[in-house]
Amino acid sequence: MKPITTIYTLSAKIPQKLKFIFVSDLHGCENAPILEAMKNSGPDAILVGGDFIHDSSIYESGLEFLRLSASLYPTLVSLGNHECRYSGDIRAEVIKSGATLLDDSYTDFRGISIGGLSSCDSESAEDLNVDWIYEFDSQESFKLLLCHKPEYYEEYVKPTKIDLTLSGHAHGGQWRFFGRGVYAPGQGILPKYTSGMYDSRLIVSRGLGNPHIVPRINNRPEIVVIDIKPLQ
Repeated sequence: MKPITTIYTLSAKIPQKLKFIFVSDLHGCENAPILEAMKNSGPDAILVGGDFIHDSSIYESGLEFLRLSASLYPTLVSLGNHECRYSGDIRAEVIKSGATLLDDSYTDFRGISIGGLSSCDSESAEDLNVDWIYEFDSQESFKLLLCHKPEYYEEYVKPTKIDLTLSGHAHGGQWRFFGRGVYAPGQGILPKYTSGMYDSRLIVSRGLGNPHIVPRINNRPEIVVIDIKPLQ
């Protein structure tokens, strides 16, 4: 199923215009349509929001995507829950690909702070590195957070001054009817955060692969483009 491209245009206190492509939940999907969309959009950087692999049996295409992406554009990567299912050293593989690993860490990118809250080794909220969220929140520049699981937003991110959070994990709710997803891991039946923008601060991607036997219904895979313009 060919992915759709969704474009968000925002204005913020940033020093220069920036364009990002956000991808999440590849789970062994084909790389060619993603790479084609990337080249057509001409982004400043690629942001990968976790689950770029599925497990120790389905991982090669995800690592290849990181290598190809990093050869074309700056590529910043956070870890999802499926990266924990890889039997090797996934952190070393990300670094070897040439991408920048954001594992409960942040970096400066053209005058803004981009951080990655790891969902690897934190299958439940009890394992979440909450102290790191507060550390990231203390940065004075525009703060963009990669947070794989959108269910963490309400309790841990929304009360902070983090400007924009990008999530996946919900797979669009798997089946979508009347603009609502039916089920999402971590949120259950009729989940709140599955697709689109919430509070003008959270963008949830439907993701690109399908980790389930159950097919997607009314739920095309999605590539997200984010244009951020400086406030006039």
